Amino acid sequence: MNLRNALLAGLLGLACGPGAVMWAAAETRPAPTWVVDPAVPGDDLPPVGRSLFDQLFAVARNGQSAIELPFPFTALLARLDAELIADPGSALPPTKRVLIPLGRSLQRTAAAPDYFAYPRVVVAVDAENSPNSKFFLKDRLFIGYQEKSAVLEVISYNEAAGRFEFQLVKDYRAGGQPQVFYANRNLCFACHQNGSPIFSRALWDETNANPQVAALLAASGRRFYGIPIERGIDIPYAIDNATERANGFALSQNLWREGCGDNDLPARRCRAGLFTAALRHALSGGQSWAPDANFSQNVMAPLRSEARRRWPGGLAIGNPEIPNRNPLQNVIEWPTDPAARIAHSHVAARFEPLSPRPPREIWQAEAPGALTTLVAGLAEFVSAPERRQIEVALARLPDIATTQLSAPCQISANAPASRWSMNCASRTGPSLVGTLNLTAGRPNSGQLTRLTLPGGTALSNLDLVPSGPATTNEASFTLRLGQQSPRSADGHALGRLTVRRNPSDPAVGKAVLDIRQDFAAIERAMTRLADSPQGESLFAPRAIPRENLAAALLAELGAPTPKPCCQAAQNLPAPRLEVPSAALGNLVTAPVEPALQAFYPYCATCHQTAETFPPNFLAGNGAQVAARLRQCAPRLYVRLAMADLPPEQRDKTPMPPESMLPAFATHSERWRNSTARKTLLAQVGDWLRAETGRSPNLNELLAGGYEALRPCLPTTR
Repeated sequence: MNLRNALLAGLLGLACGPGAVMWAAAETRPAPTWVVDPAVPGDDLPPVGRSLFDQLFAVARNGQSAIELPFPFTALLARLDAELIADPGSALPPTKRVLIPLGRSLQRTAAAPDYFAYPRVVVAVDAENSPNSKFFLKDRLFIGYQEKSAVLEVISYNEAAGRFEFQLVKDYRAGGQPQVFYANRNLCFACHQNGSPIFSRALWDETNANPQVAALLAASGRRFYGIPIERGIDIPYAIDNATERANGFALSQNLWREGCGDNDLPARRCRAGLFTAALRHALSGGQSWAPDANFSQNVMAPLRSEARRRWPGGLAIGNPEIPNRNPLQNVIEWPTDPAARIAHSHVAARFEPLSPRPPREIWQAEAPGALTTLVAGLAEFVSAPERRQIEVALARLPDIATTQLSAPCQISANAPASRWSMNCASRTGPSLVGTLNLTAGRPNSGQLTRLTLPGGTALSNLDLVPSGPATTNEASFTLRLGQQSPRSADGHALGRLTVRRNPSDPAVGKAVLDIRQDFAAIERAMTRLADSPQGESLFAPRAIPRENLAAALLAELGAPTPKPCCQAAQNLPAPRLEVPSAALGNLVTAPVEPALQAFYPYCATCHQTAETFPPNFLAGNGAQVAARLRQCAPRLYVRLAMADLPPEQRDKTPMPPESMLPAFATHSERWRNSTARKTLLAQVGDWLRAETGRSPNLNELLAGGYEALRPCLPTTR
């Protein structure tokens, strides 16, 4: 609970964060270019490749492949956990999951009014994959599950296309036949305006981290897929971080594809230099590295030149965060009346993920930290098993030069003499502070609290493991950082540390550190690849070929190359849309009254589907559409009329969503004054007038709350 309070206090200073300042400043220079344009979601089906979700659950039998999903949901969670490394120092599962009974997804009303008996589950993979796993899942797979509608909503990465895919799994229930579809990206982008997962800001009060939410979940008497009901903010905090990292993939892909130019040799060398820097970042644990002259000439200079040409106003990075919302604020007791319960599912306009979100920040090539952002982002495309394979390959290379750095030390022995304390410092060598543990007067283990080296290396809490016999005045150790062998900021392996004490003056000593210059082998290998015929595909201006790059590098280092991933997925049937295009074509041409035809251009994208969330009132023949539009008239009137109100006075977001208006070649002000909107509003007003005998009044319609209005689709309860 202390972390929760600390975050709450910290949020008080975030109302005018750097993103808002940078966006305002951008108004005085060329407009930024969206990394992911909210109004341009792309093709519904993958242009190339398949989603990670498809690959993970593809099964090959007798020459045929199919997607087979474990059921019940606990089995699916277990399958995900089995692919990942569990943190031995944490009680958290590898796959993070939270319960959200009153949320903001399309499935928000599916369990009404029994929200706390059937909460939606949100799952995020934020752990590294295990050495035996073929799948790179970290920050690349997110699932929402609503038991009541038997639907999985899936967001997973497609490496070949360099984008997240949006999918639906229908009929995911006992005895069902789960069917996997790619979703309507226009519909998904209405909320996922950044083209990737979204999650709320702290303090995540919609989740079971909210004690009031947890208490009502517990009171339902149900068990929820093995997910603990009562827990702190650690899980939602981890999910929030995963969505933040996932949000950065689009920027990394954009800069990889376009930042270095086309596919000539200088462009390929630029991309090779970027990937080399990403490997250095990944192997060194994210330490800061000062670019050398070669990197500045071959990477930084062309990157900045291309950025000035392509994006003079910078790149606008989408925002994956929506405002924190407490659906139980001011609720003293959960009502027993179903209508009163349903009223609490209302999502006010200020909390709606449909509301347009300004950029998280503007990436500028010349800005301090721009290169670090790019390199760190590209390092997210190097998996943990790949890092381990590269480390093993480097360790086996012969004839690698080793340098030594030394520093004088002050050594003090504790009384009784069971430990040495060391403080060693040098401007041209290592500086370190640590302790050595003694057995029979001889050092046998220890820890470095801090180790710094010229060039930016800064490491903490290194374990010292004996690497040979010790005397009362000398001992050698291997450095360990957790389960890893540490590296310098420039990527080289830190080898043996030898500590010597002066026999004639035990308070004086010397530390000598061996540094194996093995990262130079990676630099040479990447240069050879960039200049080879293979480089034309490895460093082409398309999505990062992560798997092929790792395999090519390992081959250059003389190591075995791993088997390619996901063979079963290559033989899957063609991906399917939620509604086949032929069926949509039939629906579009279905005979409808002229008065109804005006709704299709602005509403069909989201409401002419096979799904009932959001309500598919434009699906069906002419008579069905006419009946559904009249059924939905009160809600249609409210959503169309909201455009007449200033944003701060809106109870609900207008429709169509403002983030989608550019796709209709308009914007909020133009749409508000458009003949098209006024025509739709007048038509809905006519239906309501015919029904009630008087003109509709917005305040009267909302007197009982938006959720009290009759639903757009006739209820089947």
